[in-house]
Amino acid sequence: MSLLASYYEKTTENSRSLAAIAYLASLDHIAASSPQIAKTILKELQDQRSNIKLIASENYSSLAVQLAMGNLLTDKYAEGVPHRRFYAGCENIDTLEELAQNELKALFGAQHAYVQPHSGADANLVAFWTLLIYRVQSPMLLRLGKKSVDQLSAKEYEQVRQAMLNLKVMGMSLNSGGHLTHGYRHNLSSKMMRSVPYEVDSKTEQIDYSALAEQVDKERPDILLAGYSSYPRRLNFALLRQIADAVGATLMVDMAHFAGLVAGKAFVGEFDPIPYADIVTSTTHKTLRGPRGGFVLCKKELAELVDKGCPLVLGGPLPHVIAAKALAFQEASRPDFRLYAHAIIANAKYLARQLQQRGLRLVTGDTENHLVVIDLTALGLTGRHGEKALRQAGLTANRNAIPFDAKGPWYTSGLRLGTPAVTTLGMREKEMEEIADIIATVLFHTRPINESLTHAETDVAVVEKARQRVAALLQYFPLYPEIAI
Repeated sequence: MSLLASYYEKTTENSRSLAAIAYLASLDHIAASSPQIAKTILKELQDQRSNIKLIASENYSSLAVQLAMGNLLTDKYAEGVPHRRFYAGCENIDTLEELAQNELKALFGAQHAYVQPHSGADANLVAFWTLLIYRVQSPMLLRLGKKSVDQLSAKEYEQVRQAMLNLKVMGMSLNSGGHLTHGYRHNLSSKMMRSVPYEVDSKTEQIDYSALAEQVDKERPDILLAGYSSYPRRLNFALLRQIADAVGATLMVDMAHFAGLVAGKAFVGEFDPIPYADIVTSTTHKTLRGPRGGFVLCKKELAELVDKGCPLVLGGPLPHVIAAKALAFQEASRPDFRLYAHAIIANAKYLARQLQQRGLRLVTGDTENHLVVIDLTALGLTGRHGEKALRQAGLTANRNAIPFDAKGPWYTSGLRLGTPAVTTLGMREKEMEEIADIIATVLFHTRPINESLTHAETDVAVVEKARQRVAALLQYFPLYPEIAI
């Protein structure tokens, strides 16, 4: 029996969801061509329904957002920007992209929006190369009396290229909570520019803005980059703007992790980067709860360069994903999204408090955003131990380095937890208390095997009880409840 036929058999006419019908019909159609692919998609749905998602960088997009990506828009090439394409026949793509741009600008109060990046890493590359050209190439062309790089001799072009490689970026180090694309040694960002990382304070594990100002004054970077992937605190963008201005640096912000908190007005004033940053990058799928993708926001003076993301960095944009982005931006502009954004933080703070009460140490001692980082050092565990133990118990989290981590970025000494997905399911304080208790119980009953950094064992009875408690929670907070299969 097909999924759709089974759905009709299990439901009444009044209880049926148009979204569920569309979703299951699409799976049936896929199964007709490739049963294995359809089966794997269905298995992922079942797995996500059976485990509590605590990955800070993941969420659950709406079925409408998912369905917006599954259509003939994927067949269109549309290099360029609206009304300036390298291909004919892009009128409808122009309409969609302009809609996404306008929704995004209105959502964040930005001067310009570029919605083509396929990911946060792509968005950062577009921003980096925009600033390389703006700060280095364009002034050099002006001095040489040339209008474009095409007019440069081979020798002049090499001078420009070498000057661009000397541009300096300062971003938060990976250990302190920064992202790979913020100048990490093994990432392209540190190979296309000179990279100087800044660290959190060794005692507070937070940014010391006075110390940062001194380091910036000493290093005099061209780009001061703010943003994080595992820093459980807000950033003060007013102070960061002052620090950047003191040395004439461009302030770039990667808000991939907290974009939804900005959109939902949970981060306002000096904690909202838009009024202070020259250029802002983000993903669309974390706290913003959209499809996988990225975007760039910027001041008007950078707009023309940002719009040249293709051919500068990107190839053809993905119109089907841009359609889904536009839909997600509309969803994020609604009043209920503001309630959601505030609930994310409230849940994270309550989860942090409950974990501490059960004897677990947290990086920075608290949280001000959507994520919590547990230090496993005192338990004698690595992040890999903790990650595997929780997964066995039905909790999906990820290992993460902590400040000045002796275990490095692969094994790590920490666990990163996030509340965006569980908040989407409707969980609140009572559920955070239960989740904290399950986490603490599992971790305190886990021990390494033969001093291995990877392998550990957890009391079997504890794991079984934890899975029962997880199942009980998810019974009241099912994922996509309208899809009855």
